[in-house]
Amino acid sequence: MQAGVSKTEFRNAMARVCAPVNIVTTNGPAGRGGFTATAMCSVTDEPPTLLVCMNGRSTQTGLFLENRRFCVNVLTAEHRDLANLFAGGSADMGARYAAASWVGMAGGTEALADAIVSFDCLLEDVRQVGTHHVFIGRVESLRARTDGHALAYFDRSYVQVPSLLAG
Repeated sequence: MQAGVSKTEFRNAMARVCAPVNIVTTNGPAGRGGFTATAMCSVTDEPPTLLVCMNGRSTQTGLFLENRRFCVNVLTAEHRDLANLFAGGSADMGARYAAASWVGMAGGTEALADAIVSFDCLLEDVRQVGTHHVFIGRVESLRARTDGHALAYFDRSYVQVPSLLAG
């Protein structure tokens, strides 16, 4: 009998969990950054708070920690290429941002103009758990639209989730 769960078993099991695809951005005194994440969820609605996880080996970690602000942009099915661009390490940040339209949020972050929803967050707490940083963000403002089909990740592939509001 095996003791515990292996990394491979855990990763394969987590691949069976459907997750929203998000681009998490930051900008401020430390500069502009952004990455693609599926590890995002709400924490509480009093006060509105969410969490997002970032690989601690990312060269961008310092940007997020120093800027103390981030924006979680929930993607639509039309954002597949943009999700791949922000997920890869090869494109520079200028090229990543040039591939989409952005709007300023009240707290100073930049939101993807056509995201399903964008959460403008103040970084309240950071915990390092294993290989990742867990960013806890207090949502200070948001933008939302009622149309569009969400982009999700399931079985290591993108899938489109239709909106019930689209009719």
